[in-house]
Amino acid sequence: MNAPTHQGQRTAHLDTAGTGRMPAAVQSVLADCTARDDRFGTHALEEELGAVLHTGIHERLGGLLGVPAGRTALAAGAADAFHAYVSRLDLGPRDRIWTTPHEGVAHLTTLYGLRERTRCRLEVVPLRADGDLDLEWMLEHIDEDVALVSVVHVSAVCGTVNPVEAVGRLLAPHRALYAVDASHAVGRLPVDAARIGCDLLTADGWRFLRGPQGIGFAYAGPRSAEAFSAPPAPAAVAALHTALGHHTAAMSLPHPELLPRLRSTVARAPGIELLAAGRVQAGIVGFRHGEVPAALIRRALARRGIVVRKTVAQEHPLHPAGREAPTALVASVHYDNTAEDIDRLGTALREALHEIVREERKFAAVSAIRVLAAAGAAPVGRPPVRQDPYHRPEPVRRGHLTLHTTY
Repeated sequence: MNAPTHQGQRTAHLDTAGTGRMPAAVQSVLADCTARDDRFGTHALEEELGAVLHTGIHERLGGLLGVPAGRTALAAGAADAFHAYVSRLDLGPRDRIWTTPHEGVAHLTTLYGLRERTRCRLEVVPLRADGDLDLEWMLEHIDEDVALVSVVHVSAVCGTVNPVEAVGRLLAPHRALYAVDASHAVGRLPVDAARIGCDLLTADGWRFLRGPQGIGFAYAGPRSAEAFSAPPAPAAVAALHTALGHHTAAMSLPHPELLPRLRSTVARAPGIELLAAGRVQAGIVGFRHGEVPAALIRRALARRGIVVRKTVAQEHPLHPAGREAPTALVASVHYDNTAEDIDRLGTALREALHEIVREERKFAAVSAIRVLAAAGAAPVGRPPVRQDPYHRPEPVRRGHLTLHTTY
């Protein structure tokens, strides 16, 4: 649960899309297993957790993704699994790979490396005017020279839900391998890799699943050979196993849909602009202020017990939001949030903007007075001081002792 702040209030953690707050049970398992690893060694812990490491975790991942347990694998994160898979592809100069404007910089780095190594062409699927992927463009340009298509399920920038199942049906008759980054979808939306029709699905375990950092997972389809790195530490695996069980139990309970309330609350704040998203969004709202830097807003909200994330354009260099503003803020909601959290965000956001604008105006006024004083002009509202042309100012008296040496 969200912890109390130094003022005794409940922290409104609105950054589950960045780093989810681990439930108490997950924290307990992680701490206990880490302590035993430190005392008895990794091999002893692996023997003790054998059923969890070899079968239990994969059964829960298979149930989460709607695939056989034998097709799942563990990795340090989605980007690590994607790199391990893509870096082994045998492509050539005549091949094309497709990505989208929602792709994160880690995946893009892997794709750029593949392009440099194989001399294949990298193309970006355009967005429509409403912010959705242009499926008509894909249908028109698909051919057998398209070897790989990489699509983000839910955008980390603005929460756009991409039609991954429709893309899978479009690609099914063709040669292209299909990779989906579901890092911001698993734990927030139902994800069925079989229905999506992808060859690779990767995700992080520390976002909406609220597991520990440094662990992710992947599904490799029948056309894909498993080529992933060594699994994470057993303590992290045990904690993710617990987080998956906690998630399954929590999702069986009714939860209100808070995203519309979050969007309307943020949009009402003075000077705030929502980042353009597609027709369908899930759990994430991106926004910015036309004049106030995102870093100042984030810090002001943190002082009031509200946690949101600042994002920079370099994290998603192909997304059009980066051309509108180099920095922005991202707020996200999950089932552990409440309507009160969002209302507190609205109040804190208005207070923070008022405070920042007031301080900036005060700073600008002081700076203007200093500039005028340096230029010899009188401050506004004060008559200029007339200078006597025959007056000689007294020399400045130094405030230190001067020693004279006598020969």
